[in-house]
Amino acid sequence: MVKFLLPLLLVAFTIYTLVDCARTDESLVRNLPKWGWILIIILLGTIGPIAYWVAGRPKRPGRGGGPKRRILPPDDDPDFLRKI
Repeated sequence: MVKFLLPLLLVAFTIYTLVDCARTDESLVRNLPKWGWILIIILLGTIGPIAYWVAGRPKRPGRGGGPKRRILPPDDDPDFLRKI
């Protein structure tokens, strides 16, 4: 049973990573173009999906990724002042 469980989990992880990469917006993928990550995921077996999760997957908001947007009070917000 254990003999089949690990390969099954690795295949499931690879498929999940491949779908995640394919559905991610091209502009958010890091370090390589999206097609490059898809090739790496397919050709490198277990190492490819792990590499994508470490170096290619976009950082999600709330986990330290992306630019932080500063909240401005109304008197400092140019958009608000234009509307007055």
